[in-house]
Amino acid sequence: MKAVAVCSAAVSLLLTTLATAPVDATPTIPAAPSLPGAPFPSGAAELRGTIVAALRARATGPRYGTCDPAEVPPVPHSPAGLRCGTVSVPLDYAHPDGEQIALTVSRTPATGKDGGRKVPRQGALVYDPGGPGASGMYFALAGTLPVWKRIAAAYDLVGYAPRGVGRSAPLSCEDPKQFGKAPTPAPTRPSESYKRERVAEAKAYARGCARRSGAGLRFFNSLNNARDLDVLRAALGEDRLTFLGASYGTYYGSLYAAMFPSHVRRMVLDAAVNPDPRQIWYRGNLDQSAAFEKRWADVRDWIARHDDVYRLGDTPRKVQGSYDTAAARLARRPAGGKVGPGQLQNAFLTAGYYDTYWPSRAAALSAYLHGDPKPLVRLAAPDPAAAASAENGTAVYTAVECNDAPWPTRWAVWDRDNTRLARVAPFETWDNAWMNLPCAYWPAPRQRPLDVRTAPGALPPVLILAAERDAAAPYSGALEMNRRLAGSLLVTERGAGTHGIGGGPNKCVNAYMDDYLLTGRLPARNASCAPRAEPVPGRGRTAG
Repeated sequence: MKAVAVCSAAVSLLLTTLATAPVDATPTIPAAPSLPGAPFPSGAAELRGTIVAALRARATGPRYGTCDPAEVPPVPHSPAGLRCGTVSVPLDYAHPDGEQIALTVSRTPATGKDGGRKVPRQGALVYDPGGPGASGMYFALAGTLPVWKRIAAAYDLVGYAPRGVGRSAPLSCEDPKQFGKAPTPAPTRPSESYKRERVAEAKAYARGCARRSGAGLRFFNSLNNARDLDVLRAALGEDRLTFLGASYGTYYGSLYAAMFPSHVRRMVLDAAVNPDPRQIWYRGNLDQSAAFEKRWADVRDWIARHDDVYRLGDTPRKVQGSYDTAAARLARRPAGGKVGPGQLQNAFLTAGYYDTYWPSRAAALSAYLHGDPKPLVRLAAPDPAAAASAENGTAVYTAVECNDAPWPTRWAVWDRDNTRLARVAPFETWDNAWMNLPCAYWPAPRQRPLDVRTAPGALPPVLILAAERDAAAPYSGALEMNRRLAGSLLVTERGAGTHGIGGGPNKCVNAYMDDYLLTGRLPARNASCAPRAEPVPGRGRTAG
């Protein structure tokens, strides 16, 4: 899933909202199961290592201190009791006494007050925003937002940076000074010579990951992310985990549910990805590119209906023509020397994730085509100050997805599949292919994905949230997740496409999530909510 940059956009959106306004008892340990699809024989060594690490973490807990402003930025009315710390986990769970890495953790205690009413504490709510490669450290601040206050009254809000992210044993694949070079092209019909250049770059990037990250590179994967989650649960003093995972976080949340079902208390999977092993991750990315074409059509339709504001065309086809004109002009002369077709495409890709970005993207494109490039430069030019974080996020994304599963190793397969798809879905197909192509030449061993399934009654009911037109996590994935997690319930936001809907503006969706987290109640059957209101022209964010 090409979701790293967009998860970072979600973090930015939440922080902007915040700035202007997430040994008492021995944990229950199951007998060593036979894990279908485990990457090692039965996974018994890794299971034993997880038990050892969890018991140690329960005894020591997180090592708390003050928060690094780079990870948890100071905000007005910062929550009382905010703390940050670290939890140690094994690099390799098969050898729990070997090298340890420290995961950074943030925590805000439950307020105990819902309005004027006292409420009992229900434990810790752990959040992961996805990626792979995104940090959830900011989640400890979520209780300052009105929509999260009821949850913050009952739960400690816990965020963390998964292995490889931020200061959690950070991964790197290239010098951050060389990352995010601009301007860049974004051909929807790449030439053979351009393809050869990108293949060479992918090979060099894969070699750089091995060189800069070392022999431990293979241990940055989704199964270990799920094991880390169990160690974190124990460190927090929780016998059972309450978890909110978004986007990629739903995948390793589902792994956790399959591997440690008796450790689950409540689980919300928001913007669920498809956990079918056949989709991890090559086919899943092809499906994502196809879904983005439909979402790009939604964006163009909205812009066309507001032609009186943006003057980009009164039909989706004319809007596409305006976009193509801008891309061609930027290829000849980049705006501000930094914004080429690649930066334009990335700016509108984020609009495919979040419809709150539609007005700002349309306004910047309109201004550029009518003679003022400044809004587009402010919107789309790379930020040098964010280069190190972005490079780290991309490195983690690549390592996790490449390590998780087999990928085609012949360029001819990638070329065939993406050429076919680009004929009907040109907007994102090749850009997504280049993002993932290092996996064809990956230097670390590949795993076999776990076949995520739970038996009836083995797992407490799980709440799945999905937008019907989500492009980053196509809706078919939520349906598959619903089928595989026995007893789970799915709430759909009909006709909407924002990536991640819990805690957003849809009161219907939030009512289901709050009721589940606060009382454990779920609807009797899969439910749906009417879509949120469309964005209002002229009221979008101007950066992001």
